[in-house]
Amino acid sequence: MALVEVEAVSKSYPRRVGLRTEEKTVVENVSLSIESGETLGLVGESGSGKTTLARMILGLVQPTSGVVRVDGTDVTRASSAEMHRLRRQMQPVFQDPYAALNPRMKVLQIVTEPWAIHGSTCGAANLPEIGDELKPTSLRARAVSLLQEVGLDESALNRFPHEFSGGQRQRINIARALALRPKLLILDEPVSALDVSVGAQIINLLRRLQRDLGLTYLFISHSMPLVRYLSTRIAVMEHGRLVETGEAVALCASPQQEYTRQLLAATPELPVAIP
Repeated sequence: MALVEVEAVSKSYPRRVGLRTEEKTVVENVSLSIESGETLGLVGESGSGKTTLARMILGLVQPTSGVVRVDGTDVTRASSAEMHRLRRQMQPVFQDPYAALNPRMKVLQIVTEPWAIHGSTCGAANLPEIGDELKPTSLRARAVSLLQEVGLDESALNRFPHEFSGGQRQRINIARALALRPKLLILDEPVSALDVSVGAQIINLLRRLQRDLGLTYLFISHSMPLVRYLSTRIAVMEHGRLVETGEAVALCASPQQEYTRQLLAATPELPVAIP
């Protein structure tokens, strides 16, 4: 069974047009699935509905129609207790590494906050044990392990976000997302705010983490070459509709839609080195 199943999902918002109100559809009748352990690349121009679809999968936005299932649970009808459980299984990494971190919190507080919210033993595999209580020394040891996984060292724990570069902040965001050992990461344009070379480092980090931890990714981007590099399959969205899907290599080698060909031609290759 697929980890994520999206069935005929649509989302509309009311908007004022003169003296009347009409519905603006931002996602229209989209169906797709994401298998455990794969990366589905979701690509399209700004305004194509990619982020809205991701927010519906996360349960942050309620679809106007259709069904979203994550790990067998219907997100659109889940109870508060079910959503609390689901949020441990899926975590977002946002586009802006500067806005995603609380500037008043030190890195130690940022990366250990998920344990404070969801409990100390959630998703604890491969991390030092805490025990029944949130002991400061044990929390610090687990935080150090998380930072090491994303290429940072213990010295980062007592510093504030403004003391880090954009690439380092995104590594901290990824560490926080991994704290609960989720099954699914939803990566919404995670390198678009970074320099090209720094973005390449983050992409290679994501590949390594997926290999080491068995993660599933929904990777959202407007860059076809970037999506091709990281993804197993690709889904192309245009004006809220899913216009083409397929295996990443085959779709990029022989796109069926003119819109897909335009996306391929519009963005340069990302200089990433396959580890």
